[in-house]
Amino acid sequence: MPLLTARVSENKSTTIPFNRPYVSQNELGYLTAVLEGGFTAGDGPFTRRASALIQELTGACGVQLTTSCTHALEMAALLLDLRPGDEVIMPSFTFVSTANAFALRGAVPVFVDCRPDTLNLDERLIEAEVTSRTRAIVVVHYAGVACRMDEIGQIARRHGLAVIEDNAHGLGASYRGRALGSFGRMAAQSFHATKNVQCGEGGALVLNDPGLAGRAEIIREKGTNRSQFFRGQTDKYRWVDIGSSYLPSDLLAAQLTAQLESFPAIQARRHAVWNAYHEGLADWAAAGEVSQPVVPDECVHPAHLYYLLLPDLRNRQALIAHLAERGVQATFHYQPLHTAPAGIRYGRPAAEGCPVTERVADRLVRLPLFADLDLPEAERVIDAVRAYEVV
Repeated sequence: MPLLTARVSENKSTTIPFNRPYVSQNELGYLTAVLEGGFTAGDGPFTRRASALIQELTGACGVQLTTSCTHALEMAALLLDLRPGDEVIMPSFTFVSTANAFALRGAVPVFVDCRPDTLNLDERLIEAEVTSRTRAIVVVHYAGVACRMDEIGQIARRHGLAVIEDNAHGLGASYRGRALGSFGRMAAQSFHATKNVQCGEGGALVLNDPGLAGRAEIIREKGTNRSQFFRGQTDKYRWVDIGSSYLPSDLLAAQLTAQLESFPAIQARRHAVWNAYHEGLADWAAAGEVSQPVVPDECVHPAHLYYLLLPDLRNRQALIAHLAERGVQATFHYQPLHTAPAGIRYGRPAAEGCPVTERVADRLVRLPLFADLDLPEAERVIDAVRAYEVV
């Protein structure tokens, strides 16, 4: 394994990339174990081990490993039994998968604006969009900083709505001492290569309602009771519900298991970089009227990403170009879903629109942040940013 770590280090270029997937100590050994064991399909020993580790981190009653966070969201939509014309409230400032999963069931994404501080779904705007057709509220914990789950939970209870957490950014984070992923009836996790722990492509559906576990297992196995058959609970497996092929190979689960076992070390490295950025850019940001991330006192964040909000689009584009000239790869983030072609076709914006989302989308820059980024490289990023003069 030291050879693999060395190989990653040797491949570092003079350009600091936006992301570099972390390679944990046991990955090669675990992958070899799967190949030598001859069982590479899903629901093998590493699938069970990774699921148990995710369950420990989230406090969930059950976890179904999936091939992506997108697929976990699709499973959530199926478990809600959504019908054409049902409405699902969600932020416009999010990745397309958040909306796609529900639009695939014929539901209408209702796009609500984000808060100007945390960039999360603005809980103060939700209730005005609840109608007789509303079935669920989907929250996205942007950058792993929690939404206002107390208020959102109260709204959901008043109107009999399900809460679904898109927790792609938030594994290991908490709100008022409680793990993100544990607030909604279901939550979706991402293990894409850009996430804190990753297996290239992967995800998980986190279940906080024990009554959903049996059907979730069937949906994940193409709508069959195949898992029950292999446990000896039925003499044959049959098609019993709608579903799809959402189960990942045990090879992916093996890599993910190694990553999850290294989670504390990964988090320590990421927080060191996040803190260096936050402290090293504070006076520059204040002088240039640039906003840094806001983490409320009740939130513990996972150092998933570090962003800056420039005064306008011109400065955002200029800063990205300035950093590229100095060998630092920075990038923007989500574009508003309510103004996207498919967002217009399949969803609708809140009555008051999403003006904060539109402004944020034009101003946001994400800096490189990954566990393999050392502090000298972080200082190089800081120096490059500080060399930019906001105009």
